[in-house]
Amino acid sequence: MDRQAGGEGIRNVSTTLNARAGKKRIRILIADQEGVFIFGLKKLFGVEDDLRVMAQATDGPSTISMAREFTPDIVFLQAELTGQTPGEFLADLLEASPGSKIVITASTLNEESSLRYVKAGASGVILKSVDPALFPKCARKVVQEDEVWLPKKQVTQMARLLEGTQDRPLRPRDTLTAREKTVISYVLQGWRNKEIAQHLSITEQTIKNHLRTIYDKVGVSDRLELVLYAIHQRLELPPTSATPVPPVRSVSAKLPVPQDAPALVGSH
Repeated sequence: MDRQAGGEGIRNVSTTLNARAGKKRIRILIADQEGVFIFGLKKLFGVEDDLRVMAQATDGPSTISMAREFTPDIVFLQAELTGQTPGEFLADLLEASPGSKIVITASTLNEESSLRYVKAGASGVILKSVDPALFPKCARKVVQEDEVWLPKKQVTQMARLLEGTQDRPLRPRDTLTAREKTVISYVLQGWRNKEIAQHLSITEQTIKNHLRTIYDKVGVSDRLELVLYAIHQRLELPPTSATPVPPVRSVSAKLPVPQDAPALVGSH
């Protein structure tokens, strides 16, 4: 009996390992300001056959750059790296690597903040203080099963918060993302697509895509109607941080000569 039980246990372990080995490796990007935390996660994921750390970053810009270069399946992103406009940062990150899942890591995070991250596009939130074994589990659940990962203590409260928001009818303006509001803000200032794209370090086609999505959301057909809508609805928009640089126009080297100017006399 003992031998059979032991053999069955070995077969179960073997089956689990083979199943993991047969699956595609989950590629991970770790973005965090704390080197010790990055080191710990790398060691933790390093012993898992189906998890592989592709890259690491310690600030916002390098996170975007690494995501664009390595297109990870999941990004463990420190909350502090999202800056003052988390929604806009997540939009940039997902634009750089559209197929990536994002899980926010934090020492502490209340239910309202967690909900904002999820609404902005994150696939979950995990606290740094949890049992380390939960990090590999989180990666598999989010990537392979497309689940949203949340701290157990926050799930009930967040469900109540969601119920509270669902009681109010959703207005078109409420569906606008932080990035879309930024684009509208520049449109109101008279910026052209090319100028907006250069200032935000994205392509002009991306700006056109944003505008088409905005038009569909708020029910307008062109820039003028969008401007009128924004003014009429008193949209709360982020301030523009600069003015577009006017194009440089070539100036003719030949200047007009005033009619009353004396004629130049050539040398004899």
